[in-house]
Amino acid sequence: MAQMVTPEGARALIGTDLGTSDWVLVDQAKVNAFADVTGDHQFIHVDPEAAAKTPFGGPIAHGFLTLSLTAALQPSNAIVLQGIKMGINYGCDKLRFLQPVRVGKRVRVRGKLLGIEDKGGGRYLLRNETTVEIEGEDKPALIAEWLSMQAT
Repeated sequence: MAQMVTPEGARALIGTDLGTSDWVLVDQAKVNAFADVTGDHQFIHVDPEAAAKTPFGGPIAHGFLTLSLTAALQPSNAIVLQGIKMGINYGCDKLRFLQPVRVGKRVRVRGKLLGIEDKGGGRYLLRNETTVEIEGEDKPALIAEWLSMQAT
């Protein structure tokens, strides 16, 4: 659950594990819908029969689908500044795709606050380490520094 804090309270949480989101299933329907929206219909994603002949043994999610799921999952363990009027995704730094997500697996987000920067005018840039974990796997799907701008 998101933590509502002051900027000073957020600074006290730097380096803290913010916990995990709920698990979400990455099924073939979700992968196919993402392929339709992006136009990326590479067989490894959308053709289970052909994908079964690859070293992955079946279809895998697009890396950018996995990344995009963080938008829905991240708020469950986010830091929200008190009095916030607006928050926007400001981008990612150091994004690394470490392991593909096989269709049928569940993923969740683990967050850690890395920093908060006062940008003036009531705006704060928050930097979070965002890790997408794959259920039953030791290695995560991705790790990124997720940036968000919050305005109070």
